[in-house]
Amino acid sequence: MDVQVVLLILATTITATGSQKIYASRNPLAVGSSVTLFSQDIVTTGTWISDNTLIVFIAPGNVNIAVSWKDRVAFNSTTSSLTITSVKLEDSGEYTLQAFSPNNFIHQLTLSVQVPISNVSLTASATDLVEFNDTAVLTCSVLNGTSLSYVWMKGSSEVAVGAGVQLSDGGATLTMVGVTRYDKGSYRCNVSNGVSNAISPPVHLNIYYGPSNTTMTITPMRSAYITGSNITLSCSAESNPPAGVQWMFNGVNLNHFEPELQLEMVAENKSGNYKCILHNTVTSRFTSESGMIRIFTPIAAVVVNPTGGPPILHEQYMLFCEVTGYVGNIQWSRNGQPITADNTTVIDMTNRTLLLKPVQLSDNGNYRCEASSPVSNMTSHPYTVEVNYGPMTPVIAAPSMALTGQMVTLNCSSDSHPPSHISWYFNGSLQATTSELAIGPLTFNMSGQYTCMAHNNITCKNSSADTMLTILAPVTMASIKIVGAQPIMNHTFTLTCETAESVHYIGWMYNSSQLHADNTKNISMDNATLTFNPVTNADNGDYRCEANNALSHFVGPIFSLEVFYGPHKPTIMGPSFLGAGDNAPFSCYASSNPPSSYTWFFNGSLVSNTSEYVSPPLTKYMSGTYTCMAYNNITGKNSSADKMLTVLAPVTMASIKIVGAQPIENHTFTLTCETAGSVESVFWMYNWSPLYADNRRNLSMDKHHPHLYGPEMPAIMGPNAAKRGDNATFSCYASSNPPCSYEWFFNGSVVSNASDTAYKMLTVFDPIEDVQIETPMNPAIVGHFYDLTCNVTGTAEHFYWMKNGELLHEDNRTVFYMDNKIVTFNPLELNDTGLYQCMALNPFWNKTSPSYMLLMNYGPETPMIDGPAFAEEGHSAVFTCSAKSVPPSHYSWWFNGSSVANSSVFTTDPLSFNMSGEYTCLAYNNVTGNNSTNSKMLTVIEAISSVMIRTTTVPINSDVFTLTCDISGPYDMIYWMKDNMHLNMTSSTANPLMSYHIKNNMLYFTPVNRVDDGTYECVATNQAGQHKSPTYMLLVNYGPLNVMISGPDKANIGSSVSLTCSAETQPDCDFHWFFNNPLSPNVEAGPVITFSVTKENKGIYVCRARNPVTNIEAFQYKTFMVIGHASALHFHPRGVLMLMGVFALSFPLLFN
Repeated sequence: MDVQVVLLILATTITATGSQKIYASRNPLAVGSSVTLFSQDIVTTGTWISDNTLIVFIAPGNVNIAVSWKDRVAFNSTTSSLTITSVKLEDSGEYTLQAFSPNNFIHQLTLSVQVPISNVSLTASATDLVEFNDTAVLTCSVLNGTSLSYVWMKGSSEVAVGAGVQLSDGGATLTMVGVTRYDKGSYRCNVSNGVSNAISPPVHLNIYYGPSNTTMTITPMRSAYITGSNITLSCSAESNPPAGVQWMFNGVNLNHFEPELQLEMVAENKSGNYKCILHNTVTSRFTSESGMIRIFTPIAAVVVNPTGGPPILHEQYMLFCEVTGYVGNIQWSRNGQPITADNTTVIDMTNRTLLLKPVQLSDNGNYRCEASSPVSNMTSHPYTVEVNYGPMTPVIAAPSMALTGQMVTLNCSSDSHPPSHISWYFNGSLQATTSELAIGPLTFNMSGQYTCMAHNNITCKNSSADTMLTILAPVTMASIKIVGAQPIMNHTFTLTCETAESVHYIGWMYNSSQLHADNTKNISMDNATLTFNPVTNADNGDYRCEANNALSHFVGPIFSLEVFYGPHKPTIMGPSFLGAGDNAPFSCYASSNPPSSYTWFFNGSLVSNTSEYVSPPLTKYMSGTYTCMAYNNITGKNSSADKMLTVLAPVTMASIKIVGAQPIENHTFTLTCETAGSVESVFWMYNWSPLYADNRRNLSMDKHHPHLYGPEMPAIMGPNAAKRGDNATFSCYASSNPPCSYEWFFNGSVVSNASDTAYKMLTVFDPIEDVQIETPMNPAIVGHFYDLTCNVTGTAEHFYWMKNGELLHEDNRTVFYMDNKIVTFNPLELNDTGLYQCMALNPFWNKTSPSYMLLMNYGPETPMIDGPAFAEEGHSAVFTCSAKSVPPSHYSWWFNGSSVANSSVFTTDPLSFNMSGEYTCLAYNNVTGNNSTNSKMLTVIEAISSVMIRTTTVPINSDVFTLTCDISGPYDMIYWMKDNMHLNMTSSTANPLMSYHIKNNMLYFTPVNRVDDGTYECVATNQAGQHKSPTYMLLVNYGPLNVMISGPDKANIGSSVSLTCSAETQPDCDFHWFFNNPLSPNVEAGPVITFSVTKENKGIYVCRARNPVTNIEAFQYKTFMVIGHASALHFHPRGVLMLMGVFALSFPLLFN
């Protein structure tokens, strides 16, 4: 049995110990020197092993040294130390001290034997490199030396790995990918091992870079320059070697190659875009910078001149501001006050032309225009505008009428500038060419139309006015005559006024007062006839008629009117009761004009033809009805009245008798009055005073005297107003005994003879059928006058206005007229917009109009321009203009005074530098007639043509990794984004596991980690905006980590078993399987191994996971037991770790 087998057998009873308890006298050490390995524990039975080779076997009382070590090894049994002399390079390795008894342990130590360093040299692949393009490779060579460690120095500073700086060949090669200007300098390598060190001679790297960070300086710095100025432009950039300069003006090469460009005594044609282009002949890179220079001639003269004819009212008139020299802005003023465009004043886009459209009288005044430029300003002398107008409609001062034989003068005047020429015409014939016309003596044929014509020889307009002159004769007669029947009461009666000569008007007077028509008196259309319908006694009086013309009048004589009427119902005076033998005297009277004649009748028989009648002595047969009849021989009417006379026998007795019991207190007691003769009524007296019934005294009905009264003032019940077509019901009541009879009167027509009357007024209303809001023809414009009218079909007494459902009230702008029928807004404001309704009411009806939406027309207000202030050459700029306006405005765009578009959105053509300037939007409202402007300055700059993310290395976890942002074109700044979020440069705040920073245009991960996975973008900005690179997906390569084997630990012979190996990794690993010895050829490739179990399958299965990108390997093992198979070797449980240790001696890379 050889030594290795013995060891394996012995190892079954050894328990491994953990901590290291052996050390070397020196470590590392140089070749040829000696070293002693000491142990803290004394070993009596055990071994010293170097890697897999036995050096010394220790047994009680016996020490065996391997033949190959005998000449150079000494073992001290007392201390268990091992001394090795004349060490060789191959003596490096792991030394193990194993003790088997009495204490079982394993102590290990790694010994390093090294060759001293000598002859260190440094070479470079190239020393002249181009920034970003080239890679620097520095190689450090050592003639002698082992276990070398390299430190790279740039100047006095150590070179840090990362950001494109990588070490390879164990650190002997320094590679700088995509060198930058900051990599320029002297490099050395410092080589060391545990026993020596040495530094190489320096190698200098020269980096060609640029041009970049270009700047242009303009001296002096001005927004604009006056002609004749001296201007210096200088251009610089960071560049190695220094960049060549080429100057261009508006895209044309100037053939000037110095960093400075002198512009002397500049003229306007030197205005434009100046560009310096810098070129590095080594890097073959270009960059440029531009500057806009504006040069203007100072304003030399400003004059206001009219264009076209003179200023005439209500016509167009134009003033033009002539400016000598460049003008940037023109401001007009009138009488020292600035002029702004409105609905009658139009100023063109250049402000040079002022158009009064139309001219108004308020436009009189002194006009000036002030011209200004970035380098000067000047104001014109005043230009006086006097508005020519007229002639207005002439005003004629003249009588409209005159009497024959008189002289009259007619005067004519007309408001006009200049004063008008006047001409007079009569019936078409010219009469005079002066403002005054005298005519007379007048005759009837001079009546007619006189015309005054005014002519203005500047406005070339005429205006005329007419006046009618009527020649009249004086009035000489006015007399009242009766027409038709005499004036009989309640009949129609007519008077007429007879006149002579020219009468224009007839007036009627009654009792010296003016007489007007009413409901019973009608006056004819020519006022010549007065008709009473009917005539009544109230019409009695003195009447006159007056005849007039415009120049004379005549009052006629008095006509006295006495109305014939009656007879009214007669009134009879006479007794109702008399005794037999008496004479009955009767008298009769009836109101009548003329007085009536009378006749008396008794029981239908004529007894008298006078107003008074006395009967013969009365007998009982003469009781009866006595009738008086009155007769009016003019009216042809009669009227009669009756009187009842009762002839009575004389009363001969009246005596009081007791009826029944005597008068006992608190008892009922009755008296009766016994009479004789014709008795009609009985009266009782008590102590000489009349006695009346009360709560204790009752009078029998047949002897009670009735109490007669009334009627009191009637009370009327009924409506005050009613609808047309309805029936109106009235009731009348007056307190009276006996009850009254009732009759009614309407507008004075007698329908009752009651002495007491009451009145009730009744008004009849038409229904309200329709209510509408009427508006003017002109639109509602903010700042202007406007009214709404409530039109009603039917009778309305009241009007109410509502806005948006709420009652509208008057204020200092909102006024009601015509009993609220008209509402006026003076002036309109925007908040007057709303839904308006008007309500019309009377006592029986109300109706509300449909809603009328009042919309305010206004604006445009100052436009808002949305668009860039900077844009890139070759791109298009989009400007959007909006202005608050109703109706929406029409838009037009202007560039430096020239029209370029007629829409709200304007997109430029691809931009060039000469398209820098002022872009103006004009908004125009065709209803309000107003316009408004606003401007936006656009500066065209050089474009960023591309932005790309570049990298030259593979991102491996825990390595330094760099992303470079390549930008074509000038930019102001860059920033980085991750997953569409701005990358937080404070890594400790963002994530403690992330570490990165930005330097120039590079993003450094120091180091890169798995948490850095994501989508990255580089954003370059200039004044025109942002330019994003295409996205770069960063996936950090890592692993393998956490290698695991899943599957059974044991199985029966003949069964099928699969073991699966997995690991955390990016990208996926390559898997290989080994059985018992990872140094032997692998038995399977792939993550899964499958086998049918035999006794030979018992053992240790090792999985190796290897990442093809990171080149990292990791191992995992699994012990597999076969059930039903007895092992030739029995492993004590405490010996398992020792067994693993023996395996480790055989293949030290088994476990990580």
